[in-house]
Amino acid sequence: MLKSYDELRKVDVIPFCDERDTALYLPYNKCIDLLHQNGAEQVYFIPVQNPATGCSLYETGTVFTDKSGNTNRCYETRIEIHIDDKVYFMQSPVMNGANPVKDNSMSQQRVWNSMTRSFVKAVAMYTGLGFDLWLKEEDTERKQQAANDQYHDIRKVKERVLQALTCIQKEGDLSLEQVAGRMGRTLDELNAWIKQYDILFAVENNLEFVLKKVRQDNNDKRPR
Repeated sequence: MLKSYDELRKVDVIPFCDERDTALYLPYNKCIDLLHQNGAEQVYFIPVQNPATGCSLYETGTVFTDKSGNTNRCYETRIEIHIDDKVYFMQSPVMNGANPVKDNSMSQQRVWNSMTRSFVKAVAMYTGLGFDLWLKEEDTERKQQAANDQYHDIRKVKERVLQALTCIQKEGDLSLEQVAGRMGRTLDELNAWIKQYDILFAVENNLEFVLKKVRQDNNDKRPR
């Protein structure tokens, strides 16, 4: 008989984990083995077929296009999990780390990875085995996504540049012109660089507006 939720949550899964991109994860086969070691007699999962396609990949009908013209949809997998006499279902996105998998990088391996990852998370959720590891993984992914968003946001980049300038001025007791000189630039050149962030932000907004208008015009031209 499988141990209780509280007992399984106390099982240290770290020694059975592998590392990928500095993060620990519990392989699905080791997860199955640990369940057997802790009282389960029967453990397996099977893909739940998409009734619309007959395959194990689910997708939204809406197609998204990024700024580079790459198309994408929201892709998910769904599995049916059997642990002795209990049956659970889990549906999860197809991800590449903290990033969604796009059309041009979709593969059967990505789909399989989504299902095995979903299985391990479902086991953590329903049985307690590996739950603390799951909490840590979710926290790491949230922080990674926040860092990615901050890195790519033009306004955040400008904010970091200004913070660095302020820090240099304070710690070095330097004027902005002196900082520019240390960089081998004039004050006007440094100010022009900083101004570029505002210009790029405005350009990005204008381009997004133009792209939206072009797509709307193309849609209006389609035969009804």
